[in-house]
Amino acid sequence: MSEATFDNSNQMMRDKNARIASWKDYFALLKPRVMSLVVFTALVGYVCVPANHNPIVTALAIFAIALGAGASGAYNMWYDADIDGLMKRTRMRPVPAGLVNKEEALMMGNICSAVSVLLLAITTNYLAAGLLAFTIFFYAVVYSMWLKRHTPNNIVIGGLAGALPPFIGWVAAGGAININAFLPLLIIFFWTPPHSWALALYKAGDYARAGVPMMPVAKGAKSTRIQIFLYSLLLVPIAIAPSFTGLGGKLYMGTSIVLGALFLLLAYRCMMSTSGDIDARADGRSLYKDGASANKPARDLFAFSLMYLTALFAVLLLEHGFGLWF
Repeated sequence: MSEATFDNSNQMMRDKNARIASWKDYFALLKPRVMSLVVFTALVGYVCVPANHNPIVTALAIFAIALGAGASGAYNMWYDADIDGLMKRTRMRPVPAGLVNKEEALMMGNICSAVSVLLLAITTNYLAAGLLAFTIFFYAVVYSMWLKRHTPNNIVIGGLAGALPPFIGWVAAGGAININAFLPLLIIFFWTPPHSWALALYKAGDYARAGVPMMPVAKGAKSTRIQIFLYSLLLVPIAIAPSFTGLGGKLYMGTSIVLGALFLLLAYRCMMSTSGDIDARADGRSLYKDGASANKPARDLFAFSLMYLTALFAVLLLEHGFGLWF
């Protein structure tokens, strides 16, 4: 389907569903799903610091980090409005759907970033605020404006932005900069490629249509599946490592080993599958397979990867935040 056809389709959908933007549309600019993961991992990083945490300061610090994540999302929606409108997965976001204009998205990004950094500086320390400012800049400028559109390694390098929240939380809580400060960051950093590329395998047609050089589009599905497995081999030992540094207890050790084995199994299954392969049709066109059967291994890995990361951080929260230490 051509870009013009998609534009016409989007316009028809906007005309059919014309309405005035609500607060939900403006809130959607902040990418609340991504924000929820940022809040969760930042909170875990914060409570893992062995200290007496003031609940009010903690709440304000986590709110500031969440607002910073929202600023990044608003900047991304502002800049990516053109390609978002070409992809089925994103074309109904507030800006490409015509509910919120780009200037408003940019303004929200500016306001949220300024407030978040200032609030974190006031409530915690300047280093944490500086790291938050760097994260917003990295996601908005380095990832959204440069990496995403120019290199298939966009997710690998850009993953740093998503990996920093627990480290920011740790620093905000006044934790010493040691191996335990970096391990949650490293877990998310090495988790991001297999998680994102699993999604990209069965959404490759979307990315190809929008001209985004995601790994399956730029290097092919087979190469992507192999890299997913290789990154998974790196991820699982790193995710188990907190059990031996004092960051995680026995509950964490058992969880990370069992879920890590399942992660590797699903990554291997994905590698041996045909997920993301191109299907040459009789009419001469080459289309990405989008059938549930062909892409099930990639879909299964993507779904499990979300549960995997959530479970690891949830156990750390239980051990440090609720004293379930064995």
